[in-house]
Amino acid sequence: MRISLPLVASITLATALTGCSKSSTETPDMQAPTATTESNILLAEWTGPYGGVPAFDKMDIKHVKEAMEKGIALHLAELDKIANSPDAANFDNTILAMEKAGQVLDRVNPYWGLWSSNLSTPEFRTIESELAPKIAEYHSKISQNQKLFARIKAVYESEEYKNMRADQQRLVWLIYDSFASEGAELTGDAKKRYAEIDRRLAELYTDFSNNLLADEEGFVTYLDEKELGGLPESVKASAKGAAEERGQPEKWAIINTRSSMDPFLTYSDNRKLREKVWRNYYSRGNNGDEHDNNAVIREILKLRDERVALLGYDNFAQWRIQNRMAKTPERAMELLEDVWPAAIARVKEEVADMQTVADAMDANIKIAPWDYRYYAEKVRKEKYELNSDEVKQYLQLDRLREAMFYVAGEVFNFKFSPVPEGTVPVFHPDVKVWEVTDRDSGMLVGLWYLDPFARTGKQSGAWATSYRGHDTVNGNKTVLSANNSNFTKGAAGRPALISLDDAETLFHEFGHALHSLSSSVDYPTLNGSVRDYIEFHSQLLERWLTTDRVINNYLVHYKTGKPMPADLIKKIKKSATFNEGFKTTEYLASALMDLKYHTTDPDTIDPQTFERETLLALGMPDELPMRHRSTQFSHIFSGESYAAGYYGYMWAEVLTSDAAEAFAESPGGFYDKNMAKNMVDHLFSVRNAVDPANAYREFRGHDAGIDALMRDRGFPIPKK
Repeated sequence: MRISLPLVASITLATALTGCSKSSTETPDMQAPTATTESNILLAEWTGPYGGVPAFDKMDIKHVKEAMEKGIALHLAELDKIANSPDAANFDNTILAMEKAGQVLDRVNPYWGLWSSNLSTPEFRTIESELAPKIAEYHSKISQNQKLFARIKAVYESEEYKNMRADQQRLVWLIYDSFASEGAELTGDAKKRYAEIDRRLAELYTDFSNNLLADEEGFVTYLDEKELGGLPESVKASAKGAAEERGQPEKWAIINTRSSMDPFLTYSDNRKLREKVWRNYYSRGNNGDEHDNNAVIREILKLRDERVALLGYDNFAQWRIQNRMAKTPERAMELLEDVWPAAIARVKEEVADMQTVADAMDANIKIAPWDYRYYAEKVRKEKYELNSDEVKQYLQLDRLREAMFYVAGEVFNFKFSPVPEGTVPVFHPDVKVWEVTDRDSGMLVGLWYLDPFARTGKQSGAWATSYRGHDTVNGNKTVLSANNSNFTKGAAGRPALISLDDAETLFHEFGHALHSLSSSVDYPTLNGSVRDYIEFHSQLLERWLTTDRVINNYLVHYKTGKPMPADLIKKIKKSATFNEGFKTTEYLASALMDLKYHTTDPDTIDPQTFERETLLALGMPDELPMRHRSTQFSHIFSGESYAAGYYGYMWAEVLTSDAAEAFAESPGGFYDKNMAKNMVDHLFSVRNAVDPANAYREFRGHDAGIDALMRDRGFPIPKK
């Protein structure tokens, strides 16, 4: 019932714990409607094979507003019935009843999520902006339902609670804590103001996301043939395809997304064009026009601060992190600051190496941000004789997908079989579907949808989502999981080739999918996760990409079909920590800025000034930017899932590095059957039914420290 969707109108953790996922819509003052009408497919029961599947082939945007309004009204009516029950509160009539409520809205949410993330159009963005404040009002009506909270609290404080199973106790605590943290006990003007803030924030999150998407679609760099110098054939082929899709068949197009920008900056000999492409990408949302996000950020920060003050917190980060693994902003900041000195020291070494190469080429330049990737690639070739484009010839998207299936089979015991076209509805011709079963028993586990390619209206980046999670109380045992990417299609007759970094991202997002597919929980809410823990599972799966079995069997040349040669493999492994200064510093800068934004008085913040002065105080190298500059930092400003929580990637990396060492030290390495079972049983299948710290101790036998992380990155271990 709690479906995780990458919706920009997400409000808070309570959203995922009080009926539906990160978005919904209207809170109309109306009588609860009947569940569905035949004319609105979005409200209909899911039919067909695999326990029913969404009718993605029949969805029509004209139905979305009505569907959301009815879904929300139904859910609110269900919760009001629970809240007003004359019977004394207990687990079954309160907690379990809440877990079973909202199923109509849960059916609508996947459609809404697809329009928001995969198929956004001007028409949908208008609807999204209109409904955003009503979505927030809906969430406020739930979190501030004092009768409902009184019943939840009664269960939490009851003798019954003490005798519940461990997973039931955690379920009750998660729901109780989410309500308590969301202002359930506010009254009078404070309660009213809290709801007003939620409504306005929902509007601002939608504005931020739509502004960013507009700049990604609105800035395209078209090239003539004479401007292609240095670009490998694979990059030129992708750029030609992108131009053809945009009605410019005589041109080559660099679109304003990372997967297009990154290879251009790596290979283009034209420094002026590199600067143009760099500025287009890193100026998204910061162009002083109708899509500028600076004012949006200022208002978001002020409203977040005001809202948590109503709850008695000093700042947004304190409120947000209290129930995560880090517990306090100070502990999160401490981790980042422990790694920061080693990262920027490595950047200085990298820049020195690049400057030497540039000087030897008589470039007569000082390394600038638009030069970093270009000269780093030349240093890579010089130091390791490693050509990134040569590696790319062995990274076919289809073969990498098969490699992921192999890993899923060997480690998770899953079998992926393609679903015949037409069996399961899809929302775009690019989307393919696979059936997932247990290799031994043949038991159905779920479906996996893949939407791999960039297109107009699709949000940038890569993400995983679930259209239906596993739970037994609602009979949902067939998981519907999906991965989404923004790769550029190969030219006609050629496979899509991707970079090694993109291949790691592909495995990363597949890790999220496997986390969903592995679930064995009974209750929908327990399919969630703690934000600074959730990236651990996906980061860990990245480690299988460079295992010998994957390299030797799936990384084959797209023309010859021959495996990657041993000398190239050796170069890749030898260069594993190459450019680690760049990668770590650009991430850490964004994570530190996130915490600084949310622990500083917002009345003193102008985003551009604050970003510049904060990075200067941190000693940020001039030669590279934050990975996500403020006006494009959708993780923290298009919703709240990662707000004051972007540090979570590094927190999870500490766990990942430690867990990877456990696999490396085991008799069977990364394919050790006992270690794999231990991982699935303690880390993947339990989802949020077990406290993450306890789950990790059960797996590893101890807490993770920073040493393995520093070894992974080739950094010196800081002295305490």
